Amino acid sequence: MLIYSHDTMGLGHLRRCRAIAHALVERDKDLSVLILSGSPIIGSFDFKARVDFVRMPGVIKLRNGEYTSLNLHIDITETLKIRASIIRHTAEAFRPDLFLVDKEPLGLRGEVSETLHYLKSRGVPLVLGLRDVMDDPSLLEPEWRRKKALPALRDLYDDIWIYGLPQICEPLAGLSVPRHVQKKISFTGYLKRFEEPTVRRSSFPGQPIEPYILVTTGGGGDGEALIDWVLRAYEFAPDLPARALLVLGPFMQPELQGDFLRRAAALSNVEAITFDAHLEALMARAVGVVAMGGYNTFCEILSFDQRALIVPRTAPRLEQFIRARQAQDLGLVSTLVDDGVRDASVMAAALRHLPNQRRPSEVVVPGLLDGLDNVDRLARRWLDRPASERKAATSRRLTVVGGQRASGSR
Repeated sequence: MLIYSHDTMGLGHLRRCRAIAHALVERDKDLSVLILSGSPIIGSFDFKARVDFVRMPGVIKLRNGEYTSLNLHIDITETLKIRASIIRHTAEAFRPDLFLVDKEPLGLRGEVSETLHYLKSRGVPLVLGLRDVMDDPSLLEPEWRRKKALPALRDLYDDIWIYGLPQICEPLAGLSVPRHVQKKISFTGYLKRFEEPTVRRSSFPGQPIEPYILVTTGGGGDGEALIDWVLRAYEFAPDLPARALLVLGPFMQPELQGDFLRRAAALSNVEAITFDAHLEALMARAVGVVAMGGYNTFCEILSFDQRALIVPRTAPRLEQFIRARQAQDLGLVSTLVDDGVRDASVMAAALRHLPNQRRPSEVVVPGLLDGLDNVDRLARRWLDRPASERKAATSRRLTVVGGQRASGSR
C-alpha cells in the first residue's frame, strides 16, 4: 500500500497517515506500507515494522496562502517538479496494490495527478481519504473548482473514505457532488489513537509533574495566540489548581518559542517543551486538554476520554471552528473563541472549570471511534482481491463514469 501525505504546514496529515499505516500492518502481517511525505520532521517519529517513508523536498504554506520551498533555494515550480517525479518513480518501483491519497485529490498543485493516471491504467485501486471537516462549503466549493477536484473524484477515485461521522460533519455538504460519486463515500468514524508504553520520551528529562493540563498547538505554526492566552491566565491567576504543560510545536517561530519558554520558566506551575513525538503518552496522563482542535488532537481527546477546552482558529480555514462547534453541541468538548482581546480572567475561569466538565464517554455517539476498524475493512475489500479482479473492477468503473460524463455534457 502506498500513501501520499499532504504536508505543507503542521503535523496533521503525517500523523493521520501514520496511524492508518500502523493499524493496517498490525492487522495484516503480509502488508507493507510506504508513506510519501514532505514533512521535515518525519524522521522524528517511530515507525512499526513494514511501514517506511520516502521524504520529498519540503514545501511550506505561507500565511498569505502562497507556497514556497522549505529548505531549497529554488523556485516553487521546480520543487514541485521534483516532488512529482519522486511520487511517480516511487509508485513505479513500489508497485502498490492500493494507493491512498490524503486530503488533496490531485495532491499539492496537482503533483499526484500523473501518478494517479499511471496507477489507474495499471488497475491499481485509488482511494481518497478526507478528514471530517474540510472548510466552510462557501469557501471549499470555489477552491475545489479551481483545483479541478470534483472531476478527479468522478473519473479517478474508486473509494472516498471520510474519517468522521455525518452527524458531526459532512465535509462535502454544499458541493455539487454527483450521485455516482456519493456512492463511493464511506464514513468510517474517527481514528482511535493508542499510547505506546514501550517508547520512552526524549523531549525533556524526567516526567512532567502531575496532575497537569496539557496545552497543545499541534505543529505550532499558528499556535502562538493559544499559548499566549494560557500564559496570561497563569500570570494573572498563579493560584490555578492544576499545573500546565505546554507543548509549543516544532513549527512555531524560534523567537516566539524562546519568549514563551522564558515566560513559562518564571511560573512555578507551568512547564513548557517545544515538541514530543509521543504526544499520546502526555495526553493519556493529563487531567484535561486545551487545544486548537485540529483533527488529530480531536481524535486523541476522544481516544483518551479527555475533558477538553478547544480554542479553534478561524483563518485561513474554518475547519477547526466548525469541528469545535459541532462537538460542543454534542457535549463532547467545551469551546472558547479567540476574540483578539484574550482576557486573562476569561481563560483562567475556563481552566478552573475544565477538570470538572464531563468526559466525552458520557455522550453516546454510536461508531464514534470505529475509524481504524472500518478503514481496515474497506482496504481489505481491495487488497484481498486478486490483481486481475481489481483491474477489471477499476476498468468497469472508469467505463461507467465516462458514459455518465458524456451523457451529462449533453
